[in-house]
Amino acid sequence: MSGGDNLEFEIRPNPAPVGDAERAALLANPGFGRIFTDHMVTVRYADGKGWYEPRVEARAPIPMDPASAVLHYAQEIFEGLKAYPLPDGGVAMFRPDANAARFNQSAARMAMPALPENLFLQSLQEIISIDRDWIPQGEDGSLYLRPFAFANEVFLGVRPATEYLYLVIASPVGPYFSGGVKPVTIWVSPDFTRAAPGGTGAAKCGGNYAAGLSAQAEAAEHGCDQVVYLDAVERKYIDELGGMNVFLVLDDGSLVTPPLTGTILPGITRDSLIRLAERAGRRVEERPISLEEWREGAASGRVRESFACGTAAVITPIGTVRSEDGEFSIAGGGTGEVTTALRKELVDIQRGRAEDPFGWVHRVL
Repeated sequence: MSGGDNLEFEIRPNPAPVGDAERAALLANPGFGRIFTDHMVTVRYADGKGWYEPRVEARAPIPMDPASAVLHYAQEIFEGLKAYPLPDGGVAMFRPDANAARFNQSAARMAMPALPENLFLQSLQEIISIDRDWIPQGEDGSLYLRPFAFANEVFLGVRPATEYLYLVIASPVGPYFSGGVKPVTIWVSPDFTRAAPGGTGAAKCGGNYAAGLSAQAEAAEHGCDQVVYLDAVERKYIDELGGMNVFLVLDDGSLVTPPLTGTILPGITRDSLIRLAERAGRRVEERPISLEEWREGAASGRVRESFACGTAAVITPIGTVRSEDGEFSIAGGGTGEVTTALRKELVDIQRGRAEDPFGWVHRVL
């Protein structure tokens, strides 16, 4: 590939950044994903030229032709990760190399060009460096990073585009759940599936999330916080939540989670929790889990805890599972010993408060 491997970023500082007082007021209660920093990263791609013109510039609307390919054929992928303040005043990312690898796996599935890992990592470092003052310093604060790419060739035709735009934007965030970590109630969708074998379930593309909005609305209508999907073939095995992976904790302290067979997202938090659990001596099984096994296990006490996991909330305890056939509750709820311990260990590693046994923490500043 020409271009992209050894590119130097052009830095164009925002000529009118948010003032110190206004920024401090915003950071006092940032919420999640509703305020943004002063800058963004842009890198362009063209067939035969590769990636070129990497820039850090003022965050602004993107000029777009109405015939841009992404608007018609949805060639788009994204990632999500965080930069954390460290106890010594520094800043670190958590497993950004894993995000880089998954970004390119998604690109391959969506017939998009791969982005060199060093360019992906450098783009994150650049926006963290220039917008460092936007990182919340509270106990639960972090800078959420959103790298994404889309087809911006002006062309109407069903084929892979020849031009793409890669960007990174950043959003200072507090805890995902403002009231603290509490057990959620989830709805088992009777009609909708997230992905089928051979589909885009393992890719982090916007279409997967758009297709899930109807199911999420259905969950809300039934008084639930989230939706959980069953497999598209037999309609009996758990896949994942709308945007999070699922774990069950059994009465012997072991964990089970659905396998990565191409229909669910290979979550980086999921992988991290598996490795931490195994390091602690817990057995982890990646195998199909039927809804009936979950229901019967909750009733018998075999299933002691259930949780969902992802970048935004880390671990979300699952307290109640509701479906057309009724509902059942998991005894451990949000106070489960294993769920609580895993969440604490992972958060402490991410924030530099505990040993990093796998070299996951990538210091930036």
